[in-house]
Amino acid sequence: MDRNLALEVVRVTEMAAIASARSMGRGNKDESDQAAVDAMRKAFDSLQIDGTVVIGEGERDEAPMLYIGERVGKMGPGTPPVDIALDPLEGTNLCAFGRPGAISVIAIGARGMLLNAPDTYMQKIAVGPSAKGAIDLSKSATENLQNIARAKNREVRDLTAMILDRDRHLELIREVREAGARVRLIEDGDVAGAVATCFEETGVDVLIGIGGAPEGVIAAAAVRCVGGEMQGRLKPRNDQEIARAAKMGIADIHKIYTAEELAKGEVMFAATGVTSGDFLKGVRFFGGGCETQSVVMRSKTGTVRYISSTHRFDKKPGYVL
Repeated sequence: MDRNLALEVVRVTEMAAIASARSMGRGNKDESDQAAVDAMRKAFDSLQIDGTVVIGEGERDEAPMLYIGERVGKMGPGTPPVDIALDPLEGTNLCAFGRPGAISVIAIGARGMLLNAPDTYMQKIAVGPSAKGAIDLSKSATENLQNIARAKNREVRDLTAMILDRDRHLELIREVREAGARVRLIEDGDVAGAVATCFEETGVDVLIGIGGAPEGVIAAAAVRCVGGEMQGRLKPRNDQEIARAAKMGIADIHKIYTAEELAKGEVMFAATGVTSGDFLKGVRFFGGGCETQSVVMRSKTGTVRYISSTHRFDKKPGYVL
């Protein structure tokens, strides 16, 4: 994939972030999400790609746009065929209620390289480069924390574990606390949480727990770009979700996937902050325009670029959404 594609993709996340940020704090998560979806779909029309959405807003009968299987981009002779995993607004509640950490995010891989994950749960564990090789999803949280601490040359009590604040995690939270680690609970956004483990300045050492499987694929792409490690195992809630997974080509529902299996080959990742969080600032509006901060990463080179952009609405009328 052309390296310039990553820089083009960030324009797509920027538009989605700006659109959703306009509804920040209004208390309507559906409004925030729809604004991001509409803007992202429009922005894809300018990309020179032959793209297929493999992780999106749901099945075709559930989503009018950015649905699984939808073709996007300026398709034509010479345009690269790519698969796309996206979340126009990760953290709809975070945006709707003005809380930190909402982002717009896209991962791109060559055709057939991103796992076509069903819309179910996934048990996940993710760490940054300094703890690569220290995690094993088949082991307990306590064992993983001890191994991570050893890899980082720290004590367990010095580690911070990020966990989604859900009732299903009550036992996990208890175990992590008893193991001696610190716990940071988040309302939403475990893609951002997985990425946070890869940057020392965030203070997050490990993301652990159960979240969405589609988000797991996006997170795996990001973690791979910066040399971290992630493992995931599907956690379907019922027989219907097991059947759907089988229909999508997943034969072993108990398989533990590595990041390299969730997002194979060369991948690219782009995200733009909607509300300010651990590693990205949110959209800031001013008279006649706004400022955004984004991150763009490539697995091939390990390059991480932060992009701070000023958008003038009189020069970019399409951004006035």
